[in-house]
Amino acid sequence: MNGTIYVLNGPNLNLLGVREPHLYGSTTLPQVEQQCREVAQDLGFGCEFRQTNHEGVMVDWIHEARNAACAIVINPAGLSFRSIPLLDALKTFDHPIAEVHVTNIHRRDALYQHSLVSLAATGVIAGFGTFGYEMAMRAVVRLLAKPAATANAATAAA
Repeated sequence: MNGTIYVLNGPNLNLLGVREPHLYGSTTLPQVEQQCREVAQDLGFGCEFRQTNHEGVMVDWIHEARNAACAIVINPAGLSFRSIPLLDALKTFDHPIAEVHVTNIHRRDALYQHSLVSLAATGVIAGFGTFGYEMAMRAVVRLLAKPAATANAATAAA
């Protein structure tokens, strides 16, 4: 195994598949978790999948990830738009961070269009439904492979 990807989910995502299915679809969070675990395994990584409705818990998990994870995939949900503590915690993580949103936040009400988390994220995936989680996991794994590939190319050229 190459390391562990933390997949962190914010407030109300425990209601995914039930809450506003016309926006978020019918896939439940346990189904997303299963998909993430399968993708991680296929890519040779572990998956630590969590959900909380509490900002401080999310911050604690990010602090934990600093020593335990090689990447973070985060759907901060409602914390995206107001959480300075979440932004500050993510800025301390020195590995790839993929921010995921099930809906395209840029096509929603102005309240949902500016994510503070994006200021710390390596990249953002929004609007592809729950498939965005798989996209994010594949993206961070590709980023993790890049430095090794670059180092190998430099060594080969020398």
